[in-house]
Amino acid sequence: MNATTSHDVAVIGGGLVGSAIAWGLAKAGQRVAVLDEGDIAWRASRGNFALVWVQSKGLGMPQYAGWTVRSSNAWGGFAEALKAQTGLDVCHQRPGGFHLALSERELEQREAMLKRLHNQPAMQRYDWEIVDRERLRRMLPQIGPEVVGASYCPLDGHVNSLRLLRALHVGMRQLGVAYLPNHAVDAIAWRDGEFTIQSSGGAVRSGKLVLAAGNGNARLGPMVGLAVPVRPQRGQIVVTERTAPFLNYPVVTVRQTDEGGVMLGDSLEEAGFDATVGTGVVSAIADRAVRMFPLLARLNVVRTWAALRVMTPDGFPIYDHSATCPGAFVATCHSGVTLAANHALALAPLIAEGRLPPEQLEVFSARRFDVPAAA
Repeated sequence: MNATTSHDVAVIGGGLVGSAIAWGLAKAGQRVAVLDEGDIAWRASRGNFALVWVQSKGLGMPQYAGWTVRSSNAWGGFAEALKAQTGLDVCHQRPGGFHLALSERELEQREAMLKRLHNQPAMQRYDWEIVDRERLRRMLPQIGPEVVGASYCPLDGHVNSLRLLRALHVGMRQLGVAYLPNHAVDAIAWRDGEFTIQSSGGAVRSGKLVLAAGNGNARLGPMVGLAVPVRPQRGQIVVTERTAPFLNYPVVTVRQTDEGGVMLGDSLEEAGFDATVGTGVVSAIADRAVRMFPLLARLNVVRTWAALRVMTPDGFPIYDHSATCPGAFVATCHSGVTLAANHALALAPLIAEGRLPPEQLEVFSARRFDVPAAA
């Protein structure tokens, strides 16, 4: 690194992925700058469902299941570290979580999928079970008559994700990270071991670079020799008014927040860069949620929104480093809440060292999408 370099690492993206990595890099002693578009960004961090979720992750890539379990197990210590540093409680809870079934067929399909997941070679198995209606009613007394059972995993939980984003930003600034809003990146150049990043807010130089810009990584990656095939996938969320506590466990599509409101979310839409709320989808989300918990029918809806997930072709994360621009890394996933502990505590120290060990992370390289052309 030459004398003109102002930062050890520049992180492009100030959402949950970029902020967790920046916090971890600063904890590892790196001088870090975070370049962030600001509120104009298609920020998935504002629109997520705030689950720390394990069950069902990894069908088709068992290593992802292991990576998810690792993050879930690290989350308690991660939340405590943030609270000790910043005074902000992100309200992490891990009581276990449910995936409810509204018919015997749904329950059979759920069980079959989980068995396929856990029968994969190299799968790190974890506890899960199918819970029948009678036992489920003792754990979730407010379920409706159509609920026939559920899958349950004790490793599942949830957090206050907006407070998590705030805690990461407060924490990284306390650690000396230079947060640079309104710095949309236009170009990146690498020369003599140094990156020069041209942005709307001026130029930034660094010895290493992390692309954590969500769907923006597709555009930025080729600037440093990285292919990042990601696309937006729309998800819509409904939030009710606050009500008395009734749901002590998160359900994959229904959860009661620490503040008392109930979040409902159950849509996967290929809509491009369109975050429009659709009344048809919102209505379908609400209808299914009321069938699960009839008491929701009497609550007022106070907010709805749509946000864009960051999806790869197979749905699994990409962690990669550049062969042509050494020191350039990419981190992208659609589980920024679940994997935040890993990004801060496991991935960031490796980036600080300038390496991604193949035995740990090669499976997540975008090279997995390289398929030789047919003759």
